[in-house]
Amino acid sequence: MRISDLSRLSGTPVGTIKYYLREGLLPPGRPLGATLTLYGDEHVQRLRLIRALTSRGGLSIAATRDIVTAMDQPLEPLDTLKVVHYSLPTPVDAAETDAVDEHLPRVDRLLTALGWDVSAESPHRRALAASLMDLSRLGLEYSTEDLLPYAEPAAAVARLDLDRLEHIDDRLRLAEYAAIVVLLLEPVLAVLRRLAQENESHHRAAFTATTDETAPKPRPQD
Repeated sequence: MRISDLSRLSGTPVGTIKYYLREGLLPPGRPLGATLTLYGDEHVQRLRLIRALTSRGGLSIAATRDIVTAMDQPLEPLDTLKVVHYSLPTPVDAAETDAVDEHLPRVDRLLTALGWDVSAESPHRRALAASLMDLSRLGLEYSTEDLLPYAEPAAAVARLDLDRLEHIDDRLRLAEYAAIVVLLLEPVLAVLRRLAQENESHHRAAFTATTDETAPKPRPQD
């Protein structure tokens, strides 16, 4: 397909495609002459990934280049997933290095208690430590025992995610799906939690009201 067809199929302006080509995010097409270059379905797929990373993920061109470059390497699916996860921004700012470091042992104790195999290089360790730090500053201390019940549903969600990724062999499709799951499904999970809290609150309020109505009334004193 010509670059105009690639633009139409991917929904990406021609000028943007040329920019991605110059920046090395998009592999060159197959030249058929001085003014004609052909592109294939793999270019459409790569453009979808770039859009997911830059528009939805808010990644810089440099960070996006790191991911798509890794996609061109002969990585195993789980290594591909790791590259994507480590490149995407964490939901928590862990910029206060020294303060965050003080809370890393709490994270490691939790991971040990869970038996989770997590790399020491994982940015998510620091993100969790930063979150625990923020909670501590507000006077809310969550111990390992407090966090264990929260980790159980997280593990169940992770199994569901990996079940969906398990049979995707193509690295580009895997990277695109992983990025979309992280970027678009995480807000869905957060909203589902809030809806569940609202539902639970209503049930508890209704139960309290029913209990108050059925409780024996005190007898009037003579």
